[in-house]
Amino acid sequence: MRYLFEDYALDLDRRELYRGADVVPLAPQVFDLLDYLIRNRERVVSKDDLINAIWNGRSVSDAALTTRLNVVRSAVSDTGSEQRLIKTLPRKGFRFIGPVREEGRDSSAVVDTRAEPGSPALPPPGRPSIAVLPFANLSSDPEQEYFADGVVEDITMALSLFRWLFVIARNSSFTYKGRAVDVKQVGRELGVRYVLEGSVRKAGNRLRIAGQLIDTETGAHLWADRFEGPIEDMFDLQDDVTSSVVGAIAPKLQHEEIKRARRKPTENLDAYDYYLRGLARARWSKDANSEALQLFYKAIELDPHLACAYGMAAWCYVRRKALGRMNDQALETAEATRLGRKAVDLGADDPFALCMGGYALAFLAHEFDDAAAFMDRALTVNPNFARAWMLSAWLRIWRGEPDLSLAHATHAMRLSPRDPSMYYTTHSAMAYAHFLAGRYDVALACAEEAMRDNPGFLLSICIFAASNAIAGRLEQAQKAMLRALELNPDLRAANLAELAPFRRSEDFANFARALRAAGLQE
Repeated sequence: MRYLFEDYALDLDRRELYRGADVVPLAPQVFDLLDYLIRNRERVVSKDDLINAIWNGRSVSDAALTTRLNVVRSAVSDTGSEQRLIKTLPRKGFRFIGPVREEGRDSSAVVDTRAEPGSPALPPPGRPSIAVLPFANLSSDPEQEYFADGVVEDITMALSLFRWLFVIARNSSFTYKGRAVDVKQVGRELGVRYVLEGSVRKAGNRLRIAGQLIDTETGAHLWADRFEGPIEDMFDLQDDVTSSVVGAIAPKLQHEEIKRARRKPTENLDAYDYYLRGLARARWSKDANSEALQLFYKAIELDPHLACAYGMAAWCYVRRKALGRMNDQALETAEATRLGRKAVDLGADDPFALCMGGYALAFLAHEFDDAAAFMDRALTVNPNFARAWMLSAWLRIWRGEPDLSLAHATHAMRLSPRDPSMYYTTHSAMAYAHFLAGRYDVALACAEEAMRDNPGFLLSICIFAASNAIAGRLEQAQKAMLRALELNPDLRAANLAELAPFRRSEDFANFARALRAAGLQE
């Protein structure tokens, strides 16, 4: 007998847990605990039930039981905060809530009896889910077959670093290799909402790689692109395709999930839906930002362990401060600091929570060194996360590290060159970095690029005014300063540090002097 769930198989005869074709090592007691939870998935099992079944009634501390449950969760890529498969019901017990299929030794699969009639054998999990199918080799050269497989493996691995995304393991996806597939059927069989498929073709001495992202429920094509490079640069091309594809489709997947959450009736929303709706409202305007903050608080209320919601709630306060729209600065700064610390504490391995919470701690509480440590950890956990690179670029500006800021901003643009929300913020960060380095003409060019894409971003306007002032273009500088004061009439030299919290006094002095020349009042 085997229990099948997501891309796992628990083989009772061999007493082994598989993920795809790979064996997941389990201690005997941990195997028994997982087996017991799955066998009794129709009900909540109490602590006493587990002790009687696994420890034969021996005295076991709460800490020991919690440790074993955490090991079980880790084995199936679940967490105590997410509880995707194993749910804890306070003061009641535990329940395995993931859809399960039972498979006998004759390999005949039986759909979990809890599934609704006519429902797919593996419904998608509660978070966005994707399978990267083997890319078709359209060349006769077998060497391109290995290259195509390598591209798929790299993309699968890179996508799996996004904690909010459920990615089917390579061994499961590769069961479709060499087969003509219906993506809707793949979605049903693997339990995923999205499929990425593609092809590799040799054309002369060049390789062409095409990829497309498809919604398995509707069959709609959500994204498509082509990449090309010389065969002799095959491995560089593989890296470039991986970073380009991941940088393009990760924001696209999140955008599609936001649209999905918007379509849900309000009474059916869970914590993650409120979080997604908050992302949709998190914009650089007072009203939208306030609405987003309330949605993130609602997500936190429903799931007090949702680290990314704390990070985004803290980010809303960052925007309030940047817009000069805080009603009680001391109170709101303290609340934002609390949210930021909660985000990094709960999301110690969540790059989104680490970078959003960390940046809030830098911008609002001026905890620059701690923020840099959190940001570096986020980039280590997921080096493909473009937003983390962009926020790290801004953090390095406030820390007085222009060269490192430019390097991080450039990498952010390479990872996500088509995300409009990234475009103006990253170019604005580049403008500040060049300004700190004394390259005022380059700073001005970057600021113009940022303002062209978003003429209402206050930080871009200020660096545009400062760069013009230092270059002696006072008329342009004064016009920009008037525009900045339209957006924030309360902006003065006395409170400029609230907008631009430079740690080095010389950086702030140079920036403030330039804006005074542009017309900023004391």
